[in-house]
Amino acid sequence: MKVFPYLSLRAVRSRRRRTGPVWRSNTCTCTWCKCLLFPQQFQFPPGGRFPWGRCAVVAPLALLTVTLSIAACLPLSLGTPTATPSPTETATPTGTIVWFPPSATATQLSVATFTGTPDMNPGIGRLTLEDDFSDKDVWDIAASDSGSASIHRNRLTLAVQPGYYLASMRRELPLTDFYAEITARPSLCRGEDNYGLVVRGVGSSFYRFALACNGMIRADRISGGTRQPLQEPVPSGDAPGAPGEVRMGIWAVGSEMRLFLNGRYQFTVVEPTFPSGALGVFVRSTGETPVTVTFSDLAVYDVDYTLPTKTPIPAP
Repeated sequence: MKVFPYLSLRAVRSRRRRTGPVWRSNTCTCTWCKCLLFPQQFQFPPGGRFPWGRCAVVAPLALLTVTLSIAACLPLSLGTPTATPSPTETATPTGTIVWFPPSATATQLSVATFTGTPDMNPGIGRLTLEDDFSDKDVWDIAASDSGSASIHRNRLTLAVQPGYYLASMRRELPLTDFYAEITARPSLCRGEDNYGLVVRGVGSSFYRFALACNGMIRADRISGGTRQPLQEPVPSGDAPGAPGEVRMGIWAVGSEMRLFLNGRYQFTVVEPTFPSGALGVFVRSTGETPVTVTFSDLAVYDVDYTLPTKTPIPAP
């Protein structure tokens, strides 16, 4: 496409020498410039053809002038350059948040159960008594508003109202050195309510081995209604609450008495005040609820054993 047939300076100078000035026009000093700047006022020459030849030099200059004018009109700055965003720091990875951390597992407090050994109940001999609770005449039987002791279906049942104590003794069998076992079944019992065995009973004085319904066991000496602790309460896994069942055993030789539960040794007490006496059972309510316990299958054995004599310690 030939828009400007003569763009070189040489061609322009040659044409000007032949044609003379090209600034002639009826309405515009430069036809090309007027065409570009004032198109509404431009009038084509007769014949309708644009006078390209007459504006051979001016046309390129006019085009350059217009371009520079347009550029001069543009704003110096097209806009505030957008700041290059600074690189975002990569967050340091953190550990997973545990909203509900597991707490340390609590150590279970195991209640000790003691293993019986032959050394703890030595000298057990022949069976001297076996009572199936078929004879009501050898036990203390009574009934009142505060409690009752009754034998029915080969079981001795002791029941008391809240706050009362009741014992039943088998008085026809005074014992000195012996090993006795009896089965106890608490059916109504709670908290510190207790039940157990009475040994070496003489009137209102005796030794009492008690099992509380909260799993604690102890031993007391009762003399004329006054209680003297011989063994402070200790926990035992063999002492049941209600409903439950336990085989109680007492090994007694001289001044030593040892408690066994389900054939397992529990503790020893040493008390020489009452060397012999009757055997019995008891229940006691310490709270605001009644207590009921049944006893059965009593067995008594001879014990032929001599306690070791302690070696005297010489005085310094």
